[in-house]
Amino acid sequence: MMMKPPGTPRLILREMERGDEAAILSVFTDDYARRFYPEMTDDAGATEWVERNLARYERDGFGLWAMVDRASGQLIGDCGPTWQDVGGARALEIGYHVAPAWRGRGLALEAARAAMALGFDVTDEPEIGSIVAPDNTSSASVARRLHRDVRTYVNARGLDRFFFFTRREDYVPT
Repeated sequence: MMMKPPGTPRLILREMERGDEAAILSVFTDDYARRFYPEMTDDAGATEWVERNLARYERDGFGLWAMVDRASGQLIGDCGPTWQDVGGARALEIGYHVAPAWRGRGLALEAARAAMALGFDVTDEPEIGSIVAPDNTSSASVARRLHRDVRTYVNARGLDRFFFFTRREDYVPT
């Protein structure tokens, strides 16, 4: 099942393309983002990121989508649903990453709300969530506004993580 990326008032969400690597890498240029994504420091990391999402589109029908500012046409981040391991269970996760110059404007939340609405609309998943490192206060702030509940788990690398989530029966479109 292929999900057509949703749009929002300020954003176009589209499938990533080969050629997006430099823009995707720019999302992770600051020390804050690289604390959580240390692999995103060079062209090879960005190429792998784009290729992984191209493979997800083929395999799953969705993945992280390029987040494009409607006004400027600039690729400013990514957002979308991906399958993730959450403490040994498969979960549909809404991920979001925004370039440093574009943070603090509510764009991650806007995109994530659209992605979650589509996820509930086209899947039968009982819950959809977002994975957040305990010290990623920016991402946790978005996740608290996006989701209704939270639980903790230890990921496959032995790191503590929050899984903010919304159950289908508690979901209210915004």
